[in-house]
Amino acid sequence: MKGGHDLGGQSGMGPINPEPESQEPVFHAEWERRVFALTLATGMLGKWNIDESRHARERQDPITYIENSYYENWLEGLERLLQEKGLLAPDELAGNAVISDTDSAVQVPDPQLASKILASGASSEREARSEALFSVGDRVLVRSSEGTGHTRAPRYVQGMNGIVSAIVGCHSFPDSNAVGVHEGATLYRVSFLGKDLWGTTGANSEVLVDLWEPYLSAGIS
Repeated sequence: MKGGHDLGGQSGMGPINPEPESQEPVFHAEWERRVFALTLATGMLGKWNIDESRHARERQDPITYIENSYYENWLEGLERLLQEKGLLAPDELAGNAVISDTDSAVQVPDPQLASKILASGASSEREARSEALFSVGDRVLVRSSEGTGHTRAPRYVQGMNGIVSAIVGCHSFPDSNAVGVHEGATLYRVSFLGKDLWGTTGANSEVLVDLWEPYLSAGIS
């Protein structure tokens, strides 16, 4: 979906002025630390996956998304998931009702396992069920996405031609994973000329983007 979260390459947004990494704190306030911990702990319940979590944040009103801080968007997404998965009722979330007993089917998160996953991540690799459609060196076109579902194809490369520079393997397809359908698709590293994406400001630059096979079709010369 082309929502408020997909701002890469958009004009009129002003310059990016990040804090120097040496000076930026991990959390800017204690509540951010708590939101991070809550998101990690509830994710360990096994009720949703990372793509469902991302899509929950993306489904906010675009203006709200842009106005929110990073962890405010995390909290918005978490509240949505807790309600959609039946773990909290709206009145419970609002503090107007006593939270009901925990679902007996919900597994209490293991702190040690959570720490391990946080430190090393989890693999998204899947068993390939078909041969890769494209080869290194092939010219490919990124399909335009007009739906409301989750996608990992940035808006700034949609409709653009690129060259396959590597085949990364078969990995979980985010668009399907976001709706609970667990399937893999070939993942490619695609090279784009900066001038094609950014005009003269991108001259003499190259942009590499990892893109799944369903995002691609044969390129146009």
